[in-house]
This record gives sequence, C-alpha cells and structure tokens, in this order.
Amino acid sequence: MLLEKINRFWKAGLIETNKKTPLFVMIMFTLLILAGCSDETPEGSDIGIAQADNDVYFSDENDSADVQSIEEILNDIYAEATGANTLGSVDTMRRMVARLGENGYVAVDSENQVDMTQAEQALLFCKAVDEKETAELTIIVIMEMGIRKFDLKTEDGNVNIVRGYYQYDQNGCLKNRSTVSYPADFWQYTEEGYLVFEGSCFTDEDYILTLSETTEHTMLRILPLDEKCREYNRKYILPVGYEQNNLFLCNWREGDSGDLDFYDLFDRFYPMVHSQPVPYMADENLGVGSVFQVPGELFENVIGAYFNVDSETLRSKTTYIPELAAYEYRPRGFYEVEYPDIAYPEVVGYTENEDGTVTLHINAVYPNGNMSKEFSHTTVIRPLSEGSFRYVSNEIILPEGSYEIWWHSNRLTEEEWKEVYGRRT
Repeated sequence: MLLEKINRFWKAGLIETNKKTPLFVMIMFTLLILAGCSDETPEGSDIGIAQADNDVYFSDENDSADVQSIEEILNDIYAEATGANTLGSVDTMRRMVARLGENGYVAVDSENQVDMTQAEQALLFCKAVDEKETAELTIIVIMEMGIRKFDLKTEDGNVNIVRGYYQYDQNGCLKNRSTVSYPADFWQYTEEGYLVFEGSCFTDEDYILTLSETTEHTMLRILPLDEKCREYNRKYILPVGYEQNNLFLCNWREGDSGDLDFYDLFDRFYPMVHSQPVPYMADENLGVGSVFQVPGELFENVIGAYFNVDSETLRSKTTYIPELAAYEYRPRGFYEVEYPDIAYPEVVGYTENEDGTVTLHINAVYPNGNMSKEFSHTTVIRPLSEGSFRYVSNEIILPEGSYEIWWHSNRLTEEEWKEVYGRRT
C-alpha cells in the first residue's frame, strides 16, 4: 500500500528513484514534499543572484531604487495592516494593488484574488511577444509578507525574466531575499485571460536540495473578473476546495449523493461550522491507525449544515454503530496523502435562478501545470437565511481523452485500512 501511494509522486516526476533506492529514503523524500515549499525565504537568508542566461542583465542600483519607491508607496497600508493583523487579507491586498496601480505599476496579488492594475500594459507586452517586437514590462505581485517583482524583456519573440523576491523586515523595509533570472521556456496568454510562463533557474541552495535546476511556474490573471464571481468563490467554493475531498470532483445531486465521501465532507465542514479544526486527529505514530466514535448528532449536524441528506442515507454511506449512536471515524493518515500542489477553484460565471438557487461555473486553475483550466465544474448552491447555504449539485467537466485527476487520493477502504494497520487500535 505504501509503495502504491508513493508511486503517485514518482509518476508526477517529483522524485527520481531506482531499484536500489531504499524505502526509507523514498519515505523521507515524500515527507519533505508534504512539508511543501515556500517562496518566503527565512529572514536571515541572503540568496545570491542566479543567472541562467548570459543575455539577461539588470541594474542592482535601479532595481533597489524601484523597490524603495514601492516600499514608500505601500508604507502606510503595511503599517496599518500590521497593527490590525490583517496582512494577507483580501482587503489589504486590494488596497496595495490599487495604490500601486495609481502610481503607474502593473500589480496583482499572489493568489489572483484581486484584479490586475494597469492590465493594458501587460496586454501590450503580450502583443509585442506575439509580433516579435522589442518591449519591457515590470509586474509587482503582492504577497502576505513581501512582494515578487518580475522584470520582463522580449525581443524576437523570446522572453527573459528577472524575478526578485523581497520580504518585509522587522522595520517594515523590503529586503531582497532571492533574485533569479531565466529565459521563458514556456510562455502563453490563455483564453481564460491568464499570463503563464515558466523557466529553469539555478541556485546553490536549490542544487543542494534537488541536485538540479529549479523550474519556476508563474500564472497571473490579466483580465478582470466580475467581483460577484469572486464573492461567490470566497463564500461557497474556496472554503472546501479540492484538497482531500471530492465534493467538486464527482457528479452528484440532492437525492443522489453518488460517490461523495461524507467523512471527507465532515473534515471540510467541521471547521466551517465550529470555527476550529476537527478534534479527531491521526496518531503521531504513522504506523498506528486511529479510530474514533463520533456522536451521531454531531456528525449529522455537521454534514447537514451544508448538505441536504437524511440520516438513513448518511448511515448507509458510512459506518454507523447503533448501540453507541455514533459514527465510526478514521482520520486520513500517511497512506492517504495527496500531491501537495494542486489546482484551486475560480468562479468565472454564475446564474441566479428563479427558484433561489445559484449556478456557479468554475474553472480549476493549476499554476504548476501551466493550466488556467485543468478541468471545470458546475456547482449549484442554495442560499438560506442568515448567510447559511447548502450545496445542491455538482457536475464535473473533464478534458477530452483519458484524463484523470491523478493528484486526488480516496480514503482507504475497510479492507485496505486493515491491510495497512493490521488491527484496530
């Protein structure tokens, strides 16, 4: 079972191995992957400039002056957000992006939740690339604790990128933590309105960890999006998302729950209902399988808060213990992990129906796959009183061919769980 799960990562090309690679080494690599990676380098780090193409040049002096200007433009917003502990909030990101736009900068947030300012400059640059003209463009990407600055230059249809990452220090000053330069190996302005590019760069730190160059993927929305779409996304879709659940990954409707996993829905809905994490946690010992009995009323109330299903159907789709009036619950463990970098949902259209429901049209955006629409789905929700709502149906639309949502892992079945853990604990 373990090898089957880890195989997902091998197939993704995330880890290279061979028959002589010890199992414990593969496990350690997988644990490192699960820990994820961040563009936010620890404050004490000073990463030098890595240049992948000798034709890519930039001026340290001019760059420092530009970043200092950005720092001054955002200073009051940063100070206010720091005091209010709202750094990274959508409102703060929106204010920062808008302020930069007012000062002539092309700017957007790192999560593509705010419309890009000065977007026409970005569109003109994309046109210059297509027409093999010479042009330059700077894009500022607002992050929670700093900014990314992309200096783009195109000539003869080729694009070179200098990407700097600047992090706020304890004094509120933007300090350079990482700068790399590379030619764009992939460049596309997509039908969905995204600018997508990638390229390989090299630093000593990355080589120590991966023994290879690092490929950077960037996906920035240029075209604006209806603010109502963004509101619907933040309220109804993003809180659940695609991670460790299949609410939006299979077809179902009220009265026919299809292949929905209600245990995964319990995991996703519990924090939405109780504003705290699920208290039933996997054992710290990866070799131990935890089993809990969740009171029936609690389990049914959590599911019922966002999904219309009767108790008889719910119990038939789970393991219910009548004598305890409880649901048997096994938290996801090591053997049910998923690839950590997955798509995120973006509502791109909606229809407010006469019966009070709302039909949402959603694209799965996958930056590291260079796809602004990995797949799409149509989800219907029913708003209720006092801001509550229920999910009514979902229909997934996959690309033509033998496409598979390979990064998703189902929970272990009863038989698989027994095979892995040997006995209940």
